[in-house]
Amino acid sequence: MSAPPAEDLVKQWESEQARLRQQVVEEDTEDWQISPDFSGLERVGGVDLSFIKGDDINACAQLVVLSYPDLEVLYEDSQMVTLTAPYIAGFLAFRETPFLLEALQRLQRNQPTLLPQVVFVDGNGLFHYREFGLACHLGVLSGLPCVGVAKNLLQVQGVYKSEEHQSQIAALQKGGDSFPLTAASGKVLGKALRSSDRSSKPVYVSVGHKISLDTAVRLTHSCCRYRVPEPIRQADCRSREYLRIHFPAADTGIKE
Repeated sequence: MSAPPAEDLVKQWESEQARLRQQVVEEDTEDWQISPDFSGLERVGGVDLSFIKGDDINACAQLVVLSYPDLEVLYEDSQMVTLTAPYIAGFLAFRETPFLLEALQRLQRNQPTLLPQVVFVDGNGLFHYREFGLACHLGVLSGLPCVGVAKNLLQVQGVYKSEEHQSQIAALQKGGDSFPLTAASGKVLGKALRSSDRSSKPVYVSVGHKISLDTAVRLTHSCCRYRVPEPIRQADCRSREYLRIHFPAADTGIKE
């Protein structure tokens, strides 16, 4: 059976996103989330996919689980996977979520006591064309609280890399400072966060599932030793190291 034409596939995926979007919870659901120091939070997860440069089909799907607040690695899972869904802008989750979900399910089966209480996703959550990015998709399907943290600004819903945006970034004085990413509709879809005193370039935080935006921003900052929160940084480093070891002749460029 041949794959559906791109137009049909987009309609199918839009419908699926709209259906799952109804299940997103945009508020705190766990006791640790409302604690000033996140008391009760012991395990934070990070996921990422890394590709060999020039190959957008074969990737290393990575899950790490870190202790909190020490941010030491408790568990890691690196798996080579073959992506079958095409890349279409705005629908990245349909390519990547199945493999990240499988990694969480493997952990649930094999070492359930290490399952993360929250997962950081290298990508967007509600800050998305249809308010349902990768972090939302993984959150709804896994049932776990998820936070989307993107390194680059997605120019969407009236949010642009404008002079005003650049001046707002310049006004972020220290690690923990943030400003809202407000859509043309007036809805706040995420926040730009200066995550570290040492890095003036912000990250873009948005709700994935089962967490409020303010809590997501506060938690992201608390997990940052550098610009990128440690769970995502470790997932990225370890997936690229896996590719370097197993494919030494390949150029393991950083995925956009």
